[in-house]
Parts: sequence; C-alpha cells; structure tokens
Amino acid sequence: MTAQLDAAVREASEHVCPLPHIPEAVSVVRRRMRMVLADWNLAPDLAEDALLVISELITNAVVHALPPAALRLSRAGADGRDTLRVEVTDGGPTAHGRPAVEPCEAGEHGRGIGIVTALSAECGTQIHPGGTTRWAELLAV
Repeated sequence: MTAQLDAAVREASEHVCPLPHIPEAVSVVRRRMRMVLADWNLAPDLAEDALLVISELITNAVVHALPPAALRLSRAGADGRDTLRVEVTDGGPTAHGRPAVEPCEAGEHGRGIGIVTALSAECGTQIHPGGTTRWAELLAV
C-alpha cells in the first residue's frame, strides 16, 4: 500500500501560492518553494534551476504586471519523464508609463525571460481574459 501511495504522489503533485504584489514577495516565495521542492525530493540541480525560474517569473509579475498574481507549481510523471511546471498568472501588463512597483536599477533587469528559456525544456505565455500566465517546464533527467 505504501509503495502505491508513493507512486501516486510521484505521478502528480501541485502547490499554489498567492503572490503579494510587493518586491519582497520574490524572496519570501522562493524560500517557501525551496521547502516544497525539498519535500518533492527533486535532484539538487533541478531544484536550483526551478528556484531561479520561479524567481524570474515572480519578479516579472510583480514588476511589470497588475495584481492579483499567483504561482502554481506542479510535478507530474508520464512516459518515464518527471516534469516540473512553473506557472505565474498575473492581472496583465500595467499601463504604459506606470510601473507596478518601484523599478529596478537599469542594469538589473531585462534578462529574466532569457534565463527562463535557457533553463526550461519548454516555456511560453498565455494571454487570457483574466490576465497573463507565463509558464516553464523543467525535466528531471
């Protein structure tokens, strides 16, 4: 029975976290997700990559988009692959000329989506009536 339960947990897990619309949300949520990933027994390299992707997507939502925002982290196994999916949904882009929060220093931003693209097997953006969802999938090998 325990083996069946362990297999079911490995097949699908999910964690959803609302994001406060403040710059400090990135570090707070990153610490919380570190514990979730540790509970899921991910390989250390995958967990570190996932935390960087999570940080970049949250930063994008907090700095460039309207509230509300939420993080959805899910893990699924199918066809012998273990996939970690990171989704951040926000209220959509802010009006031009009005930042959502205090802007970063000029040299400290603009690389986030490139980092997400480099670390993920697949990533993308979905625009829907409720806002925008940016997602990335990382594969455990």
